Amino acid sequence: MGGGPFAYNRNISNGSSSGGASAGGDRLTVGVLVTCIVAASAGLIFGYDIGISGGVTTMVPFLEKFFPEVTKQGAEAKTTVYCVYDSHALTSFTSSLYVAGFISSLVASRLTASFGRKFTMLLGGVTFLIGGALNAAAESFLMLILGRLFFGFGIGFNNQAAPLFLAEVAPPKWRGAFNTGFHLFIGIGVLCASILNYFSSKLPWGWRLSLGCAIFPSLIMLIGLFFISDSPSSLVDRGKLEEARQVLIKLRGEADVENELAELVKASQASKAVSQEPFVIIFQRQYRPHLVMALAIPFFQQISGIFIIAFYAPVLLQSVGSGADSAFLAAIILGIDNIVFILVSTFAVDRCGRRFLFLHGGWLMFLCQAAIGIQLAVAAGVEGTALISKTQALLILLLMCLFGAGFGWSWGPLTWVVPSEIFPLKIRPIGQSISVAINLATTFVLSQTFLAILCRLKFGAFLFYAGWIIIMTAFVALFLPETKGIPLESMSSVWEKHWYWSRFTSERNTLAPP
Repeated sequence: MGGGPFAYNRNISNGSSSGGASAGGDRLTVGVLVTCIVAASAGLIFGYDIGISGGVTTMVPFLEKFFPEVTKQGAEAKTTVYCVYDSHALTSFTSSLYVAGFISSLVASRLTASFGRKFTMLLGGVTFLIGGALNAAAESFLMLILGRLFFGFGIGFNNQAAPLFLAEVAPPKWRGAFNTGFHLFIGIGVLCASILNYFSSKLPWGWRLSLGCAIFPSLIMLIGLFFISDSPSSLVDRGKLEEARQVLIKLRGEADVENELAELVKASQASKAVSQEPFVIIFQRQYRPHLVMALAIPFFQQISGIFIIAFYAPVLLQSVGSGADSAFLAAIILGIDNIVFILVSTFAVDRCGRRFLFLHGGWLMFLCQAAIGIQLAVAAGVEGTALISKTQALLILLLMCLFGAGFGWSWGPLTWVVPSEIFPLKIRPIGQSISVAINLATTFVLSQTFLAILCRLKFGAFLFYAGWIIIMTAFVALFLPETKGIPLESMSSVWEKHWYWSRFTSERNTLAPP
């Protein structure tokens, strides 16, 4: 388990060492690549659930077994196209996962600090696997929800630990690219789930197949984890210095890692010298910008409306007049579109910077979200009673793809990149936990309320999300400093030089009252 077959020292490319406890220079080795790919594969389980949920909730056999009121509502056609799937029970199926995820993401901060990042990801993979088995065998609504809760535990653990692991292992020059890998695997999981939904929807027991196949992404991640070691930062923090040294040698492709190890030890000692609990420390004045980012960035990602589109793309497109097959194919197209532009982000994030991608992606998302709302108003009418033509449905799909493009290179991957890299070691686990918890809590609220909002606000729901995109883009422009290429232990400098956050983080102000 201590590095497995990736212990040899062949370098892919060389760069000058920039030091740093979490990076060890800009050198890319096979060990770094493989370790980061395995850690990023934790995103598969989150993506698979996102992709599978919306599709399963449109499968007639699934609805007839667990949500008969929805099929009756659709058959009687008493509602507009915006209200066909408005069911509290149906939304609780999707949103129950995020309650469990919220709880487990907070617990995960203790686990990652005490037992390591790798252990937490292993635990997440196992609980997600159990959830898949329970959902595949579900015979009652209670059993279905229980499986969803296990899904949520797995996602909460993984979403907290994997981005931390990636930030601590990747070299500073390439940290953004490696951390976007987590979101790339989310996109791959969404696409695989959408393809499976397309074929399984033709089977009377297809919903069991779709839900049960969740065991495969968890198995892929679990098997990979047995061939890598924990991050050097985590090993040092838990007193395993010799193991950390050996891991650094494998990752860096060279025997001389003493300077980097010394910096890791220094950072660990500094964090342990503080007697207060990390949850108390993070609320101190000098960490105000870190806390604000941990709260704001994941909240803004969700309020953009992207996961609503991802969850309910089949539901939405079927509601506005596409057939079942067309809705599933549209979800596949959206999945491919998302992956393509996540790859754009992977290549651009360490060249163009985080702010550049955030800002340009935000404006494209705003224009597309507003256009979707306007197009729905024109095509289906203000009340949603008009029949939508195939041409109009295709235009809505095109706008969704453009929205997904903007999200794919900006708020999608960068929501995992930025919070994972801005915290000092002593509050890094709790900071990441807060970020993930806010992400999942906001997703819970939105997934629980979206169908009701869509039914009541109709096309205006998309204009509502468009308004939030303006706010979040302005927030980035004003308050987010650039963090590309900066070693984790030097990250404090970006706040000290910022026009606003310097009042909290500069030495003369850290002792001022909050």
